[in-house]
Amino acid sequence: MRAISLFANVGIAELFLKEVGVEVKIANEIDPIRSRFYSEIYPETKMIIGDFTDKKINEVLINLSKEEMIDTVIATPPCQGMSEAGKRNEFDDRNQLIVETINFIEKLKPRYIFIENVPVAVKTKIKVDKQIILIPDFIRKRLQENYNINKDTFLSAMDCGVPQMRKRSIFLMTRKDLKINWYFPKKERHISLKESIGDLPSIDPFLREGQDFTINKFPEYEKKKAEAFKISKWHKPPTHSWKQVLWMMHTPSGKSAIYNLKNFPVKNDGRRIKAHHNNYRRMHWDKPSRTVTQNNGVISSLCCVHPGRKENGLFSDPRVLTIYELMIVSSIPTSWRIPDWANENLIRKVIGEGIPPLMVKKTFDVLADRYKDRNGGYTRVIKLGNRFGDNAPTAVIELVDRDEDAKGKDSGPVIKKKSTEEAEDQPQV
Repeated sequence: MRAISLFANVGIAELFLKEVGVEVKIANEIDPIRSRFYSEIYPETKMIIGDFTDKKINEVLINLSKEEMIDTVIATPPCQGMSEAGKRNEFDDRNQLIVETINFIEKLKPRYIFIENVPVAVKTKIKVDKQIILIPDFIRKRLQENYNINKDTFLSAMDCGVPQMRKRSIFLMTRKDLKINWYFPKKERHISLKESIGDLPSIDPFLREGQDFTINKFPEYEKKKAEAFKISKWHKPPTHSWKQVLWMMHTPSGKSAIYNLKNFPVKNDGRRIKAHHNNYRRMHWDKPSRTVTQNNGVISSLCCVHPGRKENGLFSDPRVLTIYELMIVSSIPTSWRIPDWANENLIRKVIGEGIPPLMVKKTFDVLADRYKDRNGGYTRVIKLGNRFGDNAPTAVIELVDRDEDAKGKDSGPVIKKKSTEEAEDQPQV
């Protein structure tokens, strides 16, 4: 399979695709920083930087896709406009990107389509031709004539062996002439945080008040830091303010500091902070991580604090997950080639933006399984004419499913072999 990745970000979704026979030949990303990040990870992929909605950019992508014989579209449009983790704006311009995506698909006519977004996307309305329509209804209206589309569009990362409760809306489509239905993988056993990061060494946070203040509050800070660095340079102490750290030191696993009887979050004037029940919350050891958000480096964010362990009446690790721990709970290989120039804020943000790659891999595994038991392939050869330049003949060879309904029917004219006598009667050249 030869794919194009639209809204590619830094390519986290694609980290395992080569393992299942998907080669991403072209990528598009509007942000130059993320494009640079992507190209350092995937130097062999043609990265087209620019706005997908720009006519010239769109045309370049279509022409390149045809040149590279792209048969798969992977599209992960930005979700900030509809995400419940932010200020939801149903008619955010970014929500309209799905329209441009479908227009692109209709021009290219790929064999396979993978469109991913937040769960609330199925309840989000967009404006099309002066009419308001739900995104799923729009997709089906435009594509269902030519594509088989999965009915159930909700998939959770933890059902795919990822230690994270990240639920996504994913549309899987296959061209009808292929006679293939693409469906989600079978649910797997859920992996807890204890199983995934429980064996990593405990570390104390670095306090914004300075090195001396940190050592005063955490005498073993340097020792723990050294042990953590033996694991990875990305297992390094996050930086927090002492007041927030103190609140979390009095908060047990799975609980939020806003419900503490003492040492609860307060404003500068001493008034108690009113917040969402998942703010200032530690994760559970016996459950997968909650959804990793873009704001995963801040204690006050949604359930992003390390579960901790009870020690001398207090709780250890009063901090957010390290980048190394984030990679594990997001199924990102710990050997992930992070560019040297990328700062911690950027790394944390792109991890929060990205769909877990194991989730994507196992979804594409379903397609790979369609062919694993074949003794031989069924192929289609499409002649494309002669190549510009050297005039060499070109063709596309496709692996296609056999049409079981055609069994026993006329398959077309058959070329008969000439008998020996007929062959002898022919003039010799």
